[in-house]
Amino acid sequence: MPSVQAETTPQQQVARAASDTAVHAAFDWFRTHDRELADLQLELSRIPAPPFHEAKRSHWLREQFLRAGLEQVRIDEIGNVLGVRPGSDAAARFIALSAHIDTVFPAGTSLAGVRRGDDDKLYGPGISDNAAGVIALLAMAHAMHAADVRLAVPVLFIGNVGEEGEGDLRGMRHIFSDAALRDSIAALIVVDGAGADTIVTQALGSRRFEVTVRGPGGHSWSDFGAPNPIAVLARAIDAFSATPVPQTPKTTFNVGVISGGTSVNSIPESATMRVDIRSSSMDEIERLEQALRQSLAAAAQQANAGRSGSSGRSGADAITVEIKQIGSRPAAELPDSSRLLQTLRAVDAHLGNQSHVHRASTDANVPISLGRDALAIGAGGAGSGAHTVHEWYDARGRALGLKRILLTLVALGN
Repeated sequence: MPSVQAETTPQQQVARAASDTAVHAAFDWFRTHDRELADLQLELSRIPAPPFHEAKRSHWLREQFLRAGLEQVRIDEIGNVLGVRPGSDAAARFIALSAHIDTVFPAGTSLAGVRRGDDDKLYGPGISDNAAGVIALLAMAHAMHAADVRLAVPVLFIGNVGEEGEGDLRGMRHIFSDAALRDSIAALIVVDGAGADTIVTQALGSRRFEVTVRGPGGHSWSDFGAPNPIAVLARAIDAFSATPVPQTPKTTFNVGVISGGTSVNSIPESATMRVDIRSSSMDEIERLEQALRQSLAAAAQQANAGRSGSSGRSGADAITVEIKQIGSRPAAELPDSSRLLQTLRAVDAHLGNQSHVHRASTDANVPISLGRDALAIGAGGAGSGAHTVHEWYDARGRALGLKRILLTLVALGN
């Protein structure tokens, strides 16, 4: 970012940005194009983007970036879409603005995004999380281009894949695993979902596991007594559920999926569960992982000892446990001294916007854990029902979210 920022306060930078006539022209663009933004949001929400299958949205967004006047537009090796709005300082590092393009919904989910009546509400899976965030990127690019908002610092626009679920932040991990690209980014603003009242600076860590218990299987009558993988999982879940967790730092765990077996009169050959562990402390995550492993080992040992406990099972007759890690998100926290955070707070003060620091799991986890200047905010408006087919987004209030983003970019970029 420009060296002039070392000589001015964030409040001064925001006041200067807010007095720019081009910035006010961009504000007008947000107001006069609100209906078009809603139409684009509906169009985007109807394009399937389940985890690892975001290609259709990547190509759609590439075309939209080009229409918005961005340069160096490309789709990288895993589907992230990148575009640049150049700055006047060729040596300056990027301010990056990102939004994830994937959804939680599996292939085949009906994505009939609709507008009902004449109100500003939009309905459909993913309409808020994160179609609202992607549209904020497009609104920013279009408005800056139309109003000729000029910055010294270039802005890197990123529509990234793999934020949700088993995507495990793979799009953002890919961005920050590229040393040249990583080092060219001075700050990152992640736009995720609706609202303008939160600033995510505390990265919620998580670790996820798929556990599969296998046994010999058999008939419920003639093979009664053979170890039952479902029963082993049940014992392990019961023991693991008794693991104490602290209120501070807040720490949680959940068994969200369990499956197995073929019929009511069959002893299953396998059973599987998926476990989610979350905390703001990596030490607590490690402790809970060990408790999970110990609970599974004890349940398997009990099953292999037989019903009487007098003889052990081995080989093909024994219960085995496979624990596969399917997700890991780092816990971290952005320091209060962050220039990005101070600037956003100054923007909120200027706009009279009440916001508070929040802890969540977002794409910002990756850069924050690397000690980089990054945070996540909403796109404005209001939304509810995220991760359900009943999701909705209310565009009233979108302008506040967009003004918030633009003033932060301009204050940081000049």
